[in-house]
Amino acid sequence: MSAENPATVTSNLPPVSTGKRVFQFIQALLAYLCFAIVRLLPLDVVSGFGGWLGRTIGPRLGANRRARRNLERAFPEKTPAEIETIIRGMWDNFGRVAFEFPLLHRLRFGEPGTPNIHVEVHGYENTDQLRDDDKPGIFLSGHFANWELAGRSIILRGIPLHLIYRLPNNPMTVKLLMHRNPGGGEMIPKGARGAKRALQLLMNGEHLGIMADQKLNDGIAIPFFGHDAMTAPALAQFARRFDCPVVPVRVERIKGTKFMVTHYPPRYVKDTGDKQADIRAFMIEVNQMLEDWARERPEQWLWLHNRWPD
Repeated sequence: MSAENPATVTSNLPPVSTGKRVFQFIQALLAYLCFAIVRLLPLDVVSGFGGWLGRTIGPRLGANRRARRNLERAFPEKTPAEIETIIRGMWDNFGRVAFEFPLLHRLRFGEPGTPNIHVEVHGYENTDQLRDDDKPGIFLSGHFANWELAGRSIILRGIPLHLIYRLPNNPMTVKLLMHRNPGGGEMIPKGARGAKRALQLLMNGEHLGIMADQKLNDGIAIPFFGHDAMTAPALAQFARRFDCPVVPVRVERIKGTKFMVTHYPPRYVKDTGDKQADIRAFMIEVNQMLEDWARERPEQWLWLHNRWPD
């Protein structure tokens, strides 16, 4: 199943100063140059180099302190040595993800038993159910392993998925985002404008892809690893309003550029008549599922998010 049509990127970017624009131009030029060079190299070589670069440079960056703080909060029973091992694995995975991004089109997908594939997909019957029911639907995932594969595994099954995303700091790199959703639908930025567009798409019977593991300052406090974490409720709000199925999609890196993607059975928001309680109950369920995934493979989750207030 090929994906030929480029995704549409919706954005609403504020004006910037001339000096900042020059800096953004140089930054974007380097990004596009690196993108082009990486596409000339073998996939396994690129992924391995990205992993080496990540675990070599990542632990020296300021963001590493946040990762360590998050891990110590999530796993108070682990020793400092165990925490450092997870951090090193996280940076290895993050480096691989960054360098695999230009080569996503080379990753071959297939169901269990398909020869010569990179990504083994389980549970396609759950996605087919959403594709064929003539109703809106939502797919949820998180920043695990190479999270870009979650959306691609859905699109390759014949669903023009619309992805909700965070605008990059440099607007001149927005077009690179189109590479992550070829053959899919729109790239919808977070925020009020994006929420309005997401509602329109669901009303039209379309399908959304949402990463449910990021912090939202004006979200609701939901337990995550035993501590309240500000969590975006939009996923549950959408699902409850349209009574539509929510399919969790998990990505796991097995080794190198070998992955397993699992499409789980659809879940629904229970309508008890108490809207806020229903939304909260569903998001508790979602956070618990994401926590379970992170506990099983902690080195494959992106611990750089500021999930808990200090």
